[in-house]
Amino acid sequence: MNRSSADRLRRLRLVLTAMFTVMNAIGLIVFAWLVVDMDHDRGEQRMDLELSKVTSTVVRLINRDGDAVVTGLITRDEINGQCPQFAVLPGDTGGTFEHFSGRDCVRMNPAVLHGLAADATRTGREVYGYKSSLDGQKVRVRAQPFQGESGYLGAVVAVVDAEPTLGEHDRLVLFVVLGTVVLIGSLALAGHLLAGRAIRPAVGALEQQEVLLAETAHDLRTPVAALRALAETALRNPAQRAELLPRTVRLAARMGSIIDGLLVRARLAAGVERLAMQPVWLDQLVTGVVEETPAEGASVTVTAAPCKVMADPTLLQRAVGNLLGNALRYGRQPNQPAIVHISVAGGRVTVADHGPGVSSDFVEEAFDRFRTSSGGPGVGLGLSIVRWVATAHGGTLSVYNAEDAGAIFELALPVLP
Repeated sequence: MNRSSADRLRRLRLVLTAMFTVMNAIGLIVFAWLVVDMDHDRGEQRMDLELSKVTSTVVRLINRDGDAVVTGLITRDEINGQCPQFAVLPGDTGGTFEHFSGRDCVRMNPAVLHGLAADATRTGREVYGYKSSLDGQKVRVRAQPFQGESGYLGAVVAVVDAEPTLGEHDRLVLFVVLGTVVLIGSLALAGHLLAGRAIRPAVGALEQQEVLLAETAHDLRTPVAALRALAETALRNPAQRAELLPRTVRLAARMGSIIDGLLVRARLAAGVERLAMQPVWLDQLVTGVVEETPAEGASVTVTAAPCKVMADPTLLQRAVGNLLGNALRYGRQPNQPAIVHISVAGGRVTVADHGPGVSSDFVEEAFDRFRTSSGGPGVGLGLSIVRWVATAHGGTLSVYNAEDAGAIFELALPVLP
């Protein structure tokens, strides 16, 4: 399947959007992971600090006489009735001492606590980790060993409920994930808009180029075919060359006019054509256009009242010329000369003819570049140029049928005070 240059640019826009989104998404995901990991570490550090205060305090309250352990001071201290709870256990040293704090904050299996005390006593190092309570809660534990004369005698094991801290961490994870998704979506939208804005001039230029080529092929197809037919006829019949030569010249002139109109319309659509705005007497401009346009047997009358508009005279002359040319070529009855009346007043140029009029479908599409009221090439283009000129000057172009016969085209421009 063939793709136009504009389609390839639109595909490039999607590629640029994807690249922009992926690169920023990677950065956001890494940042989100760092935030989540740091919050997890802070939560553990906060629980470990709380446990460390308990175990350190209890170790100082233990009286040791040789290898004998006395926990009487612990019982009388306020820490014995607070949370986090703790236990003083002998581990695997064979000691007979054992003390559990007076408040049961979390229901724990004593065998788990004895195992933690045994690990700390055997290694001589503090033991941290997560365990589960008898109720299935996740808890954070810390076992700190203490020494006697012959070595490590036991350990103080402290336990704190980890559910509140872990719950806060889970909520943060959810918030970070949702925020990351929203930000990635916003970045994708922003990237799409930025990419579109970046390539819009190129897309517009390519579309104008394709439109110009399509219009050229459409509007020159019939004149070129007619010109070829005239040339072939003149080649086969040398006696008719004198008769065919003027028709060939007129047809070539028509082709030149079509090409000129195509270029003007393309430049207007692309914004290349700049308006040389200046005060213009509209009645004088229209009268001049009528005088310079060959009537070719048609009846053209003008009724004009003085009025001044702010306009580009060159483009305005072309617009009025296109309206007049359309009326002269198509605003006539079969086998009858064209009758055209132009009126100028209040910034409005009204061109009325006595042709067959315009159909309702044509009224809706009269200014499409490929439409004409009679099927001939170039007229839709000419009216399209008139509409562009009207719009560029802040005016309008209207078309409707007269009550008796014929079509009326009205170009309205803002009037200078």
